[in-house]
Amino acid sequence: MSPSPRQMHLGAFLFGVGHHLAAWRHPDVDPAGAASLAHYQRLARLAEAAKFDAIFCADNVGLSDAPAHLLARNALPYMLEPLQLLTALAGATERIGLVATVSTSYLPPYHLARKFATLDRLSEGRSGWNLVTSGSDFEARNFGLDQQADHASRYQRAHEYVKVAQGLWDSWEDDAFRFDAQAGQFFDPAKLHRVSHEGPHYSVHGALQTPRPVQGYPVMVQAGSSEDGQNLAAETAELVFTAQQTVEEARAFYQGLKARLPAHGRTPDALKVLPGVSTFVGRSEAEAQDKYEALQSLIDPAQGLGLLSAFLGGVDLSGYPLDGPLPELPRTEGWQSRQDLFSAMARRDNLSLRQLYQKVISARGHWTLVGTPVQIADQLEHWFQTGAADGFNVMGPTLPHGLSDFIEGVLPELRRRGLFRTEYTGRTLREHLGLPRPAHPAVLARQAIQATEVEASPA
Repeated sequence: MSPSPRQMHLGAFLFGVGHHLAAWRHPDVDPAGAASLAHYQRLARLAEAAKFDAIFCADNVGLSDAPAHLLARNALPYMLEPLQLLTALAGATERIGLVATVSTSYLPPYHLARKFATLDRLSEGRSGWNLVTSGSDFEARNFGLDQQADHASRYQRAHEYVKVAQGLWDSWEDDAFRFDAQAGQFFDPAKLHRVSHEGPHYSVHGALQTPRPVQGYPVMVQAGSSEDGQNLAAETAELVFTAQQTVEEARAFYQGLKARLPAHGRTPDALKVLPGVSTFVGRSEAEAQDKYEALQSLIDPAQGLGLLSAFLGGVDLSGYPLDGPLPELPRTEGWQSRQDLFSAMARRDNLSLRQLYQKVISARGHWTLVGTPVQIADQLEHWFQTGAADGFNVMGPTLPHGLSDFIEGVLPELRRRGLFRTEYTGRTLREHLGLPRPAHPAVLARQAIQATEVEASPA
């Protein structure tokens, strides 16, 4: 029997009322939807009916310290906490994965482990944790710090944090709870494994009072593309979201990241790479371009410069001419992969500040496609078939319309080519992604002892 043809994995990246920074000003958008459960229920059900692998909610833990009169020009301050939101959406959906962003810098590992174990149980195995380390000083100041830790230190903490969280998820073996009323034994005491961890950043001694997640661990997701981020992903991630602008850059990132896996005893299939893509879909090229231009026309220059400033380390760009080049800027301890991406785009395409923010404002540096369903499917297929992606994180420029345009236009074309599923074949996020369920370390240890004993026994 020949193997099944490889198919794309698709995430629906839910971001307020749209990924374009001016989405909230579009006449088809209800700006208040970004804080409405009904809005997110509609989006989640749309994505699930289309058989997406997962929905994804990004997050940060602070309000930008930009002047209030500049903040007032965009909808970024208007968002919900993703873990609570996805817990609510677990009850409104049945099969689609639920991926939430949580920072390792500002939440103790015990809290994170318990929250995700609960989400995984309540959703019957659909949770995913997008690990970030946080990249701004305004976030640090919410937690009593003057500034964020340096980039390398944040990622060193993250490596240890993952080990602690996984140890806590392994507090109980899968069959630890016996519920034996007659014997008076609620659980098998031999199958409780307390964490005893002393490391440079964390001291954790205890166990979760929550059963092991349905999936063993939530699917481990990472979005950092810096050197530190790729090292962390190669060791711990199973799904990577990335921002790439050209197929050559995407292919280099994809192949370079997967080449790091063998050093950690992992195979290329153990990690899926999904670049972000924002699509403007029209029945004709002209219609698609009109949709794009309608949003671009709503860009406020101060809003565009504010976006660049945030991703370029907080440097004030207001004193530079809009139609002049991006100035030489120091590399900061913030979002280094995005700093590198924006700087490379400006140099490669000889972009002015105005042209740079116009290019990135639709999806904050992610790939933007404007065209018919066939044209967009052609581009996605090219990336997928030439070693640049395992699928895509779809970023509707406005929501819900940008997502429904993709579902109604592009998905039928991908299915016609055999590139995307027509039905779910599994129930958990791991099953959707073709990822194995991690066995409990104690079970693996017992199996290893048994195998050794069999080998040592006389024939």
